[in-house]
Amino acid sequence: MAYIIDDNCIKCGACVGECPVDAISEGDTIYVINPETCIDCGACEAICPVAAISQA
Repeated sequence: MAYIIDDNCIKCGACVGECPVDAISEGDTIYVINPETCIDCGACEAICPVAAISQA
């Protein structure tokens, strides 16, 4: 089950560098995770300072 980023995202970019498969990209108002690429490792969830990332 892929991870998702919710509206609490502050676009700090911390998650981008943590993703080992480059599944995270900048969206219009928040960062987004490509569910096709996400390997469910949880690295992004652990680094998010506002707990905006969770499993879908």
